[in-house]
Amino acid sequence: MDLATKAKWDKAAPNFDLMSGYGPEKRWEPYKRAFFSQMGDGKILFLAVGTGLDIPFFPPGKHIVGIDISDKMLEKAQPRVEAYQGDLETRHMDVHHLDYPDGHFDQVFTSCTFCSVPQPIEGLKALRRVLAPGGELHMFEHTGSKVFPLSLMMTFMTQLSKRVGPEMNRDTVSNVEAAGFTSIRVEPVYLDVVKTIHAMAPPNA
Repeated sequence: MDLATKAKWDKAAPNFDLMSGYGPEKRWEPYKRAFFSQMGDGKILFLAVGTGLDIPFFPPGKHIVGIDISDKMLEKAQPRVEAYQGDLETRHMDVHHLDYPDGHFDQVFTSCTFCSVPQPIEGLKALRRVLAPGGELHMFEHTGSKVFPLSLMMTFMTQLSKRVGPEMNRDTVSNVEAAGFTSIRVEPVYLDVVKTIHAMAPPNA
């Protein structure tokens, strides 16, 4: 487990809801409800539970395993986990070291996560490994921009933001492709910064 990353998010846990649970979550709520409505009836992995802010947007009755590198975040998430009307198990785990066999899950969902994974391509490869052949990856992410001056501004912001959490200028779409996913589809949510990314594990994986 990446102990430095764990320590960073453990430290953020006590105030995370105050920073992220009101303005940002209220703003993105309708988009996230639509995003999570794509959860199917198979085995679902949700990466980076955090304090559970996304859980109220999950459709009921699903079979979900949620993981997070921070046990402090998972402690904060527990009331929301218990309130979910379905099968939701949480585990303390690093995406780089997933304790699941190949092809175990039918779908993987992430939400504003891969701006913070230390080795994003390796993390995505780990997700591809645990997806069944033809399994689905669904990501709600904020990424770097290719539009000036947003691109310059986000590169500057990353020098500050990465000390406490996300890197604002990640090219997550390119990372998904580099990790070996296919049928990549991108849908903008806000400019070219916030977007959903949908992809598949290769059918012959």
